[in-house]
Amino acid sequence: MSMFSSIRTFLDFLFRRKRVEREMEDELRSHLQIRADDLERRGLSRAEAERQARIEFGGYQRYKEECREALGTRLAAELVADLRYGLRQLRRNPGFTAVAVLTLALGIGANTAIFGLLDAVMLRSLPVRNPSQLVVFRWKARRGPGYHGYSGFGDCTVSNAGPNPSGCSFSYPFFTEIRSKARAFSGVTAFAGPAQLDVSGNGAPSIARGEIVSGDYFSTLGIGAAVGRTIGPGDDSPRASPVIVLDYAYWQSAFGGERSALGRTLILNNVPFTIVGVADRRFTNLSPGKAQDFWLPIAMAPRLGISWAADLRSADNWWLVVLGRLKPGVSRGQAQAATGLLFRDEMLHGAKPLSKPQDDPQIALLPAQRGLTGVRFFYSTSLFVLMAAVGIILLIACANVAGLLLSRAKARYKEMAVRLAVGAGRARILRQLLTESVMLSCIAGALGVAFAYWGLYAIEALMSTPEGDAFPFVVSPDGRILGFTVAISLLTGILFGLAPAFRGTRLDLTPALKESASTAPDRSRARRGFRLGSALVVIQVGLSVVVLVGAGLLVRTLENLRAINPGFDTRNVLLFGINPALAGYTDAQIQNLYRNLQEGLAALPGVVSVSYSSDALLSGSLWSTTVHVHGQSEKQAPTDALAIGPGFFRTLGIPLVDGRRFTPEDFRQAAKADALEKAAEKEANAAPPASGRAPAARPAPLIPILVNRAFVRKYVANHNPLGKLLSLGMSETASKPSPYKWQIVGIVGDAKYSELKEAVQPTMYVPATSGGAHFEVRTAGNPTALIPAVRNAANRVNSRLPLFDIHTQSQKIDDLLVNQRFMARLGSFFGALAVLLACVGLYGLLSYEVTRRTREIGIRMALGAQRGDVLRNVAGQGLILALMGIGCGVAAALALTRLVGNLLYGVKPTDPLTFAAVSLILLGVALLACYIPARRAAKVDPMIALRYE
Repeated sequence: MSMFSSIRTFLDFLFRRKRVEREMEDELRSHLQIRADDLERRGLSRAEAERQARIEFGGYQRYKEECREALGTRLAAELVADLRYGLRQLRRNPGFTAVAVLTLALGIGANTAIFGLLDAVMLRSLPVRNPSQLVVFRWKARRGPGYHGYSGFGDCTVSNAGPNPSGCSFSYPFFTEIRSKARAFSGVTAFAGPAQLDVSGNGAPSIARGEIVSGDYFSTLGIGAAVGRTIGPGDDSPRASPVIVLDYAYWQSAFGGERSALGRTLILNNVPFTIVGVADRRFTNLSPGKAQDFWLPIAMAPRLGISWAADLRSADNWWLVVLGRLKPGVSRGQAQAATGLLFRDEMLHGAKPLSKPQDDPQIALLPAQRGLTGVRFFYSTSLFVLMAAVGIILLIACANVAGLLLSRAKARYKEMAVRLAVGAGRARILRQLLTESVMLSCIAGALGVAFAYWGLYAIEALMSTPEGDAFPFVVSPDGRILGFTVAISLLTGILFGLAPAFRGTRLDLTPALKESASTAPDRSRARRGFRLGSALVVIQVGLSVVVLVGAGLLVRTLENLRAINPGFDTRNVLLFGINPALAGYTDAQIQNLYRNLQEGLAALPGVVSVSYSSDALLSGSLWSTTVHVHGQSEKQAPTDALAIGPGFFRTLGIPLVDGRRFTPEDFRQAAKADALEKAAEKEANAAPPASGRAPAARPAPLIPILVNRAFVRKYVANHNPLGKLLSLGMSETASKPSPYKWQIVGIVGDAKYSELKEAVQPTMYVPATSGGAHFEVRTAGNPTALIPAVRNAANRVNSRLPLFDIHTQSQKIDDLLVNQRFMARLGSFFGALAVLLACVGLYGLLSYEVTRRTREIGIRMALGAQRGDVLRNVAGQGLILALMGIGCGVAAALALTRLVGNLLYGVKPTDPLTFAAVSLILLGVALLACYIPARRAAKVDPMIALRYE
């Protein structure tokens, strides 16, 4: 029977019911025709003969239904019989059943767990009413609009630099215009943030995350309240009483889930807010992976002093994400055409045009499910790579079990022959064998669900940060995951059972019915069976190479990242954040507070030095700007910037290359320049627009700065950098140049700023004069032991200011590597599992071969073969298969590992060292798997082997 005929037989088996029905109908018509012809010959008319024939046969339709019922009853009875017989067979072979079920359960469980993770991150729909009707607004243009400020919070992908920029942030005036004029939507809402807010009035002061939303946010999304009410349009007014709605998880953690929280007052940035409700517990976030503690109206943002939302009237400050719910019957294309006209008119002909006609500003409406990406991009590639890896694991498991079933099918030759001899059809036996395979996979699927549940929570723990920051997605098994498990179990049962089932029905009755047929079938069949089993082993080893090479590359990436020199000493450094500006401190008060806190911390036993900066290094935060280097040809010089306090370079161990460090006078000069700039802005904003009087000109303040070596190499390589003047770079749409001027007074060594994987960028360090800060405390010993003392020192300075983000510098770096560490650990686990399954398959094949060839080996030894010859013969057979698998796997890995190139660092996808190490490891493990059955073969007693069974 050829492969094509086997496939045809299987398809016939799948559609056997319709075929049987068709055969019954043809047979009935034939009998009716014969009976009608007979009646016609006896003298009846043709019509009368056909009517009489139908009456005799009880009516065509009724008989057809009876046939169908009989067929259904027979098939059900056969299925029950197959299940009972299959269970008896599995009970009779507990060892085989246990190995097969455990092998498949590992493959199915791993696939289910990774699918559950993929579902939580990439596939789960937004937790809102009718998410398919929700669209997110996204602008695009040939050249960036002339906005004065642009803020994004990771809700969607942003490309607002370079040619053809795009983004999803808009100004508040544009949002109000869309809401009032767009008729294609049943509701339009906006949100931004979350903003970091100082919270008091509920125990010790703390820092919480507040999402800024419009008054129709909850009604547009279709989100109700678990307790109380949500924010309404009446709350989104400057004259309204400040109210907030709590997130369900925050309500549970901060208020113990008590209903008495309603009506209580929380102080946010010194502004009292009343708690009016708690959002539905199912509404964890809108943008995937983001989280918030509560929601508050947009109108309250200026009162809270949120910098990016301070002026709601500004048309060139873009910071709001806008969503719309389409009206029934309105297509996304129709709504996009209408809103696009409004946007283009506002950009080209508004009160303050921000684009030119050649810029071609446009609006695109994307489904919210696709447009709101959140932090999905951070995990998407990793999850798809893992899904491919566990898919390979399942293929290896299927090949493994298929090899076991092939061996078992040969042992059941005589059983199959007897059943065929007493009248059973080959299709009937095929169905029986497939039923046993599907039973195995279903049992394995049930066990795999247990593995998957455990694996989901284990993987979630692996993806959490070392400090216990939870995985930002809700991972909870649901009906879709169970449906996936059922589907993959059935598919797996058919996949690994098909070839052995066909093999089990392809035998000659005469030799198979002989007494020794179970152990010595005819040679042609045995050779073909051996080739199929060998091919399965080669496939398993090859797939194992692919998984193990991928794991090796990821492990080497993690080692390379850990070995990176960040340019400063990361040992024994404690970090914490503090933001007095949220509590209403002025710049002068902030400077006094930082100075007192720095002195108090430096006096603690075990503290070597203390400083602070606007952001902690290697925390993922980044401040970038453009400057103009006076006397140079470059008009725009992109650079990173960091505001630092006294002693910053000494505390972190960043060397001074040339020039000098900051002095106390430099900080006073920078604070004075900052105060003059803010006074000028206040005066300009206070001047009537129609007065035509420009504010009085002031001399540009000069602020000393330090730059790193990368800045010198890129912008002033051929000049003496000390004393060079810099000013804030002017964009093509800026209305006036900045009055700031900086002067380079020193050069320091290169240090990583935001990410470990990125090259050091040109960076300038400016004196910190205002705003929040992250303190760096270098200690002589373990920095975590000083956390209580640091808290006490901060409380002595001001007990109303909460500390946040308390970590060591080493922990911060570990946070940056959480994805790489997760991929390396999970990849190593899957690689080891793949190797284990492949070696079990190789061991099983050789063990079966030794059993099958026992008489042959006995004859060889009786004729003079030595034990070493037998050992080399059997082990060599296995090693040849292993080498073939390794060769095929290396070729496949060379092609497939290029797909994970963006996950690697410091190692190429075709790294020869990794490929060589994986090949040697697999060869060594394969040698061990071959040695055990080969040793057993060498111990065969010729006298016992030659006995006739």
